[in-house]
Amino acid sequence: MTSSIVKISKLDKYFGRLHVLKNISLEVPERQVVCLIGRSGSGKSTLLRCINFLEEPSHGSIEVDGVRVEGGEKGSHHRQLVHDVRLKTGMVFQEFNLFPHMSVLENVIEAPIIVKGMDRKKAIELGEQNLDSVGMLFKRDEYPMRLSGGQKQRIAIARALTMEPRVMLFDEPTSALDPELIGEVLNVMKKLAKDGMTMLVVTHEMGFARDVADRVLVMAEGELIEDSKPEDLFKDPKDPRTKALIDRYRSGEN
Repeated sequence: MTSSIVKISKLDKYFGRLHVLKNISLEVPERQVVCLIGRSGSGKSTLLRCINFLEEPSHGSIEVDGVRVEGGEKGSHHRQLVHDVRLKTGMVFQEFNLFPHMSVLENVIEAPIIVKGMDRKKAIELGEQNLDSVGMLFKRDEYPMRLSGGQKQRIAIARALTMEPRVMLFDEPTSALDPELIGEVLNVMKKLAKDGMTMLVVTHEMGFARDVADRVLVMAEGELIEDSKPEDLFKDPKDPRTKALIDRYRSGEN
């Protein structure tokens, strides 16, 4: 059986007195694609951000590829563990967060050189390879202001891949895109899934969740309320909140 590359145990997250994640436990095996769905404010993005410690968990533990970090701790050892987890995770955001003063290729190779100390020649080779894989090598010398939103997001994916992550985290990667550009980003993600990349994807794209995910997790009010194969979830949701979510999608309101 494939071992779990992500392990989350009894995770809680508070913002002040607001309890936004409540006792979340889950495991993700290698090469699995997991989609997280739920209404806005249900805790999906906060959970994703806790995995690579963009948000510090209040309690519980997170383990990525053998590096285990306890939430709520401090000190140099904790910071080093967080750094190690971040090296193993690639993150793609709603907004593309590209450096406007750098070319596409410079954006892609900056982190491997600065954070990992990668040789520049190797970083360029790897960066060009990843730009090619998302269909953006022909834009290597362009600047972000000259690109469409879909092109920027594909470059953001190439940038994350150039860090050679073990796990890719996507936080609603198509929500800032015009409808006609969503497909080109989803196609890149489908290719990544087919190539065996472990992926956790927060999305409102129910069709993508249904067609590409190995598992779909449903969140509501900071809790994990369902964890099923997509064919089971969409055919026979157990929780009425999940059913309401899927009914909205089917009626075209989502």
